[in-house]
Amino acid sequence: MLQVNNINQYYGGSHILRDVNMEAHAGKVTVILGRNGVGKTTLLKSLMGLVPIKTGSIELEGKALHQATPYDRARAGIGFVPQGREIFARLTVEENLRMGLAYKSASTPIPPELFELFPVLKQMLNRRGGDLSGGQQQQLAIARALAAQPRLLILDEPTEGIQPSIIKDIGRVIRMLADRGDMAIVLVEQYYDFAQELADDYMVMERGAVLAKGKGANMEIDGVRALVAI
Repeated sequence: MLQVNNINQYYGGSHILRDVNMEAHAGKVTVILGRNGVGKTTLLKSLMGLVPIKTGSIELEGKALHQATPYDRARAGIGFVPQGREIFARLTVEENLRMGLAYKSASTPIPPELFELFPVLKQMLNRRGGDLSGGQQQQLAIARALAAQPRLLILDEPTEGIQPSIIKDIGRVIRMLADRGDMAIVLVEQYYDFAQELADDYMVMERGAVLAKGKGANMEIDGVRALVAI
Protein backbone atom coordinates (compact mmCIF):
# COMPACT_ATOMS: atom_id res chain seq x y z
CA MET A 1 0.00 0.00 0.00
CA LEU A 2 2.68 2.51 1.11
CA GLN A 3 6.32 2.37 0.06
CA VAL A 4 8.83 4.92 1.35
CA ASN A 5 12.33 4.82 -0.09
CA ASN A 6 15.38 6.62 1.32
CA ILE A 7 13.69 9.90 2.17
CA ASN A 8 15.71 12.77 3.60
CA GLN A 9 14.26 15.95 5.04
CA TYR A 10 15.85 19.15 6.35
CA TYR A 11 14.75 22.11 8.47
CA GLY A 12 17.19 24.84 7.53
CA GLY A 13 20.60 23.27 8.01
CA SER A 14 19.34 20.50 10.29
CA HIS A 15 19.09 17.01 8.81
CA ILE A 16 15.82 15.72 10.31
CA LEU A 17 15.01 12.52 8.40
CA ARG A 18 17.94 10.35 7.34
CA ASP A 19 17.45 7.76 4.58
CA VAL A 20 14.16 6.52 6.02
CA ASN A 21 12.66 3.41 4.43
CA MET A 22 9.32 1.96 5.45
CA GLU A 23 6.32 0.02 4.22
CA ALA A 24 2.69 -0.18 5.31
CA HIS A 25 0.45 -3.00 4.15
CA ALA A 26 -3.31 -3.24 3.71
CA GLY A 27 -4.94 -4.95 6.65
CA LYS A 28 -2.08 -4.13 9.02
CA VAL A 29 -1.18 -1.51 11.62
CA THR A 30 2.38 -0.22 11.32
CA VAL A 31 3.46 1.47 14.55
CA ILE A 32 6.27 4.04 14.65
CA LEU A 33 7.91 4.52 18.03
CA GLY A 34 10.75 6.59 19.42
CA ARG A 35 11.61 9.22 21.99
CA ASN A 36 10.47 12.81 21.60
CA GLY A 37 12.18 14.78 18.87
CA VAL A 38 13.47 11.87 16.77
CA GLY A 39 11.48 12.81 13.65
CA LYS A 40 8.29 10.76 13.94
CA THR A 41 5.87 13.65 13.37
CA THR A 42 8.10 15.05 10.62
CA LEU A 43 7.91 11.67 8.88
CA LEU A 44 4.11 11.70 8.99
CA LYS A 45 3.98 15.28 7.72
CA SER A 46 6.32 14.27 4.91
CA LEU A 47 3.98 11.41 3.97
CA MET A 48 1.10 13.89 3.83
CA GLY A 49 3.09 16.52 1.92
CA LEU A 50 2.92 19.11 4.70
CA VAL A 51 6.71 19.36 4.69
CA PRO A 52 8.84 18.71 1.59
CA ILE A 53 11.42 15.96 1.36
CA LYS A 54 14.84 16.67 -0.11
CA THR A 55 15.46 13.25 -1.65
CA GLY A 56 13.77 9.86 -1.86
CA SER A 57 10.33 8.70 -2.93
CA ILE A 58 6.86 8.04 -1.49
CA GLU A 59 4.46 5.72 -3.30
CA LEU A 60 0.86 4.78 -2.55
CA GLU A 61 -0.33 1.67 -4.39
CA GLY A 62 2.53 2.13 -6.84
CA LYS A 63 1.73 5.78 -7.59
CA ALA A 64 4.51 8.28 -6.87
CA LEU A 65 3.28 11.00 -4.51
CA HIS A 66 6.42 12.68 -3.18
CA GLN A 67 5.89 15.73 -5.39
CA ALA A 68 2.11 15.87 -4.95
CA THR A 69 0.33 18.53 -2.91
CA PRO A 70 -1.38 17.58 0.37
CA TYR A 71 -4.83 17.84 -1.23
CA ASP A 72 -3.77 15.61 -4.12
CA ARG A 73 -2.50 13.06 -1.59
CA ALA A 74 -5.88 13.22 0.17
CA ARG A 75 -7.59 12.59 -3.16
CA ALA A 76 -5.20 9.70 -3.81
CA GLY A 77 -6.43 8.04 -0.61
CA ILE A 78 -4.45 9.31 2.40
CA GLY A 79 -6.31 10.31 5.56
CA PHE A 80 -4.35 12.19 8.24
CA VAL A 81 -5.15 12.68 11.92
CA PRO A 82 -2.62 15.22 13.23
CA GLN A 83 -1.19 15.44 16.71
CA GLY A 84 -3.41 17.71 18.78
CA ARG A 85 -6.49 16.78 16.70
CA GLU A 86 -6.83 20.22 14.99
CA ILE A 87 -10.58 20.09 14.68
CA PHE A 88 -12.49 23.28 13.84
CA ALA A 89 -13.65 24.41 17.27
CA ARG A 90 -16.31 26.87 16.04
CA LEU A 91 -17.83 24.45 13.53
CA THR A 92 -20.37 21.82 14.52
CA VAL A 93 -19.56 18.13 14.56
CA GLU A 94 -21.47 17.72 11.29
CA GLU A 95 -19.57 20.59 9.67
CA ASN A 96 -16.25 19.12 10.82
CA LEU A 97 -17.18 15.78 9.27
CA ARG A 98 -18.15 17.51 6.02
CA MET A 99 -14.70 19.10 5.91
CA GLY A 100 -13.41 15.57 5.44
CA LEU A 101 -15.53 15.46 2.27
CA ALA A 102 -14.39 18.88 1.05
CA TYR A 103 -13.07 17.69 -2.32
CA LYS A 104 -16.21 15.67 -3.09
CA SER A 105 -19.53 17.05 -4.36
CA ALA A 106 -21.69 18.96 -1.88
CA SER A 107 -24.37 16.28 -2.06
CA THR A 108 -22.01 13.53 -0.84
CA PRO A 109 -23.52 12.11 2.37
CA ILE A 110 -21.55 11.55 5.53
CA PRO A 111 -20.85 7.79 5.59
CA PRO A 112 -23.19 6.16 8.15
CA GLU A 113 -20.31 3.89 9.16
CA LEU A 114 -18.73 6.80 11.02
CA PHE A 115 -21.60 6.83 13.50
CA GLU A 116 -21.34 3.08 13.92
CA LEU A 117 -17.66 3.47 14.79
CA PHE A 118 -18.22 6.51 17.03
CA PRO A 119 -21.87 6.57 18.22
CA VAL A 120 -21.30 9.64 20.40
CA LEU A 121 -20.82 11.80 17.29
CA LYS A 122 -24.35 11.13 16.07
CA GLN A 123 -25.70 12.41 19.37
CA MET A 124 -23.63 15.59 19.05
CA LEU A 125 -24.01 16.49 15.37
CA ASN A 126 -25.15 20.04 16.12
CA ARG A 127 -22.70 20.71 18.94
CA ARG A 128 -19.60 22.81 18.29
CA GLY A 129 -16.37 20.88 18.11
CA GLY A 130 -14.82 23.08 20.77
CA ASP A 131 -17.51 22.03 23.26
CA LEU A 132 -16.54 18.34 23.06
CA SER A 133 -14.24 16.65 25.54
CA GLY A 134 -10.69 15.85 24.45
CA GLY A 135 -11.59 12.23 23.81
CA GLN A 136 -14.67 13.15 21.81
CA GLN A 137 -12.60 15.61 19.76
CA GLN A 138 -10.12 12.83 18.99
CA GLN A 139 -12.95 10.59 17.81
CA LEU A 140 -14.19 13.45 15.65
CA ALA A 141 -10.73 13.98 14.16
CA ILE A 142 -10.46 10.29 13.26
CA ALA A 143 -13.98 10.25 11.81
CA ARG A 144 -13.20 13.35 9.74
CA ALA A 145 -10.14 11.59 8.26
CA LEU A 146 -12.25 8.49 7.54
CA ALA A 147 -15.08 10.41 5.87
CA ALA A 148 -13.47 10.24 2.43
CA GLN A 149 -12.81 6.49 2.87
CA PRO A 150 -9.00 6.59 2.61
CA ARG A 151 -6.81 3.66 1.64
CA LEU A 152 -4.08 4.78 4.07
CA LEU A 153 -4.89 6.22 7.50
CA ILE A 154 -2.12 8.08 9.35
CA LEU A 155 -2.55 8.84 13.06
CA ASP A 156 -0.16 10.96 15.13
CA GLU A 157 -0.41 10.09 18.85
CA PRO A 158 -4.18 9.56 19.04
CA THR A 159 -4.06 8.72 22.78
CA GLU A 160 -2.42 11.98 23.83
CA GLY A 161 -4.43 13.57 26.65
CA ILE A 162 -7.30 11.08 26.30
CA GLN A 163 -9.16 9.34 29.12
CA PRO A 164 -8.58 5.55 29.38
CA SER A 165 -12.13 4.53 28.39
CA ILE A 166 -11.89 6.39 25.08
CA ILE A 167 -8.36 5.07 24.47
CA LYS A 168 -9.92 1.60 24.50
CA ASP A 169 -12.62 2.72 22.06
CA ILE A 170 -10.04 4.21 19.71
CA GLY A 171 -7.93 1.07 19.86
CA ARG A 172 -10.98 -1.04 19.06
CA VAL A 173 -11.80 1.11 16.01
CA ILE A 174 -8.20 1.02 14.72
CA ARG A 175 -8.12 -2.78 15.00
CA MET A 176 -11.52 -3.09 13.33
CA LEU A 177 -10.45 -0.89 10.42
CA ALA A 178 -7.26 -2.86 9.90
CA ASP A 179 -9.03 -6.21 10.11
CA ARG A 180 -11.33 -5.26 7.22
CA GLY A 181 -8.24 -5.71 5.05
CA ASP A 182 -8.72 -2.80 2.64
CA MET A 183 -6.84 -0.10 4.54
CA ALA A 184 -3.26 0.35 5.76
CA ILE A 185 -2.78 2.18 9.06
CA VAL A 186 0.33 4.03 10.20
CA LEU A 187 0.34 4.96 13.88
CA VAL A 188 2.81 7.11 15.81
CA GLU A 189 2.34 6.45 19.50
CA GLN A 190 4.16 7.22 22.76
CA TYR A 191 1.94 4.96 24.90
CA TYR A 192 3.93 1.74 24.54
CA ASP A 193 1.28 -0.74 25.73
CA PHE A 194 -1.30 0.71 23.33
CA ALA A 195 1.20 0.53 20.46
CA GLN A 196 2.22 -3.03 21.27
CA GLU A 197 -1.37 -4.20 21.46
CA LEU A 198 -2.17 -2.88 17.98
CA ALA A 199 1.11 -3.36 16.11
CA ASP A 200 1.28 -5.85 13.27
CA ASP A 201 4.61 -4.28 12.32
CA TYR A 202 6.78 -1.81 14.22
CA MET A 203 9.53 0.67 13.46
CA VAL A 204 11.72 2.49 15.99
CA MET A 205 13.29 5.83 15.09
CA GLU A 206 16.38 7.46 16.59
CA ARG A 207 17.85 10.80 15.45
CA GLY A 208 15.80 10.81 12.27
CA ALA A 209 16.80 7.32 11.17
CA VAL A 210 15.27 3.86 11.48
CA LEU A 211 16.92 2.13 14.44
CA ALA A 212 14.95 -1.12 14.37
CA LYS A 213 11.91 -2.71 12.72
CA GLY A 214 10.08 -5.98 12.87
CA LYS A 215 6.84 -7.80 13.64
CA GLY A 216 4.61 -6.47 16.37
CA ALA A 217 4.45 -9.89 18.00
CA ASN A 218 8.22 -9.71 18.55
CA MET A 219 8.40 -6.30 20.22
CA GLU A 220 9.16 -7.68 23.69
CA ILE A 221 11.69 -10.22 22.38
CA ASP A 222 13.35 -7.47 20.33
CA GLY A 223 13.69 -5.20 23.38
CA VAL A 224 11.64 -2.38 21.88
CA ARG A 225 10.44 -1.12 25.28
CA ALA A 226 14.02 -0.38 26.30
CA LEU A 227 14.76 1.31 22.98
CA VAL A 228 12.00 3.86 23.46
CA ALA A 229 12.29 4.33 27.24
CA ILE A 230 13.03 7.91 28.29
